[in-house]
Amino acid sequence: MKSEPDTFGITELCNKPNQTEHWDGVRNYQARNMMRDDMKLGDLAFFYHSNCDVPGIVGIMEVVKEGYPDFFAFDPDDKYFDPKSDPEHPRWIMVDVKYVKTLSRTITLKELKFHEELSGLALVRRGNRLSIMPVNKDQWEFILALE
Repeated sequence: MKSEPDTFGITELCNKPNQTEHWDGVRNYQARNMMRDDMKLGDLAFFYHSNCDVPGIVGIMEVVKEGYPDFFAFDPDDKYFDPKSDPEHPRWIMVDVKYVKTLSRTITLKELKFHEELSGLALVRRGNRLSIMPVNKDQWEFILALE
């Protein structure tokens, strides 16, 4: 799960009450569908800092609440407002995540691209800009071994 560190980084998650926060503002249907259909209670996710000097995986978080309507979509004063979304038929979904740990070092995008074992990882495929991407068990374990 990607976030820009100057908007919401791993440190902000760590400093939230109960080290928990909703993952809001996702406005891509494919990413929304992953949060709605695939993310389950207890799933772990990498926290990835994007659009920064050294993009990469910086930590791990856990899904502590499965997909539910992104209430910011209903607030006309919020930057994530969507007039076509309403509580009866929500268009956008969010999950709650809890801080698990900060990695001992950033595993950079450059490093991830270097490893042939990760060639199937959505993150390293050219042109993939989704904020949420699947990671299979083998990829997860390989990435953790890089730390």
